Amino acid sequence: MFDYKLLAALAAVVEQAGFERAAQVLGLSQSAVSQRIKLLEARVGQPVLLRSMPPRPTELGQRLLNHVQQVRLLERDLQSQVPALDDSDLPERLRIALNADSLATWWAAAVAPFCAGHRVLLDHVVEDQAVGLKRMRAGEVAACVCAAERPLAGARSQYLGAMRYRALASPAFIERHLAGRPSAEALAKAPAIVFGPDDRLQHRYITAVGGSDGFIHHLCPSSEGFVRMLQSGLGWGLVPELQVRGELERGELVDVLSGPPIDVPLYWHHWRNGGALLDELTRHLVRCAGSWLVLG
Repeated sequence: MFDYKLLAALAAVVEQAGFERAAQVLGLSQSAVSQRIKLLEARVGQPVLLRSMPPRPTELGQRLLNHVQQVRLLERDLQSQVPALDDSDLPERLRIALNADSLATWWAAAVAPFCAGHRVLLDHVVEDQAVGLKRMRAGEVAACVCAAERPLAGARSQYLGAMRYRALASPAFIERHLAGRPSAEALAKAPAIVFGPDDRLQHRYITAVGGSDGFIHHLCPSSEGFVRMLQSGLGWGLVPELQVRGELERGELVDVLSGPPIDVPLYWHHWRNGGALLDELTRHLVRCAGSWLVLG
């Protein structure tokens, strides 16, 4: 039989990115949390955590975390059926990974009515859409929004729609770098703005318009900051059309070339045995995401 106090300590250390904050969440001392992890490792006969900064689960630790996520959600279902088992008045918490651009645009409007109707609190883990599934694989989240279609073993994926990106820059940037020679070669020599190491959208765009994907760039790991940098004329970049409708209407941002937009498909991944709450959230997102995302 599992000792769920030990598994809760493992989950808290990974989710809170350290022993100190895990202790605060659990209402224990840091040494007590450490002792619980050591006892868990003694019982399973191998490490469940890599003592890095932040701590990361081992392969076995990931499997245990996935189990904890699903047990928490199934317990909620049982509590709703047998109210006497529920000794807490606190709302349910769901930990979800998604890309920063979704968080900055459509996500809040999509989930607000669901959270209000089901008394759910969300813990968001921001990860690039190209690699967001790794958070679920690591057992850190119950679900994620990402660009990968294929689900993990024991999970399901649902297509939500595509986020449309356009290559934009300020008129001043266009005048300075592309005036009289708006070509892929000229664009490749002008500074770009890239969200992070996993962001390949600008590379895809340059290739799509016939250029080389080698170019100089700024790094800006913030969706809002990304737009501000475009407006300031620091560079060009791919930005969600949803996010900059006002800037486009006012002429503060314009297309850098006549190349086509890039549509990035988004999929909702969730554990197959995640209980009724995740199933209901899945149905809600599939039903309403098309109000903001491109379907087809």
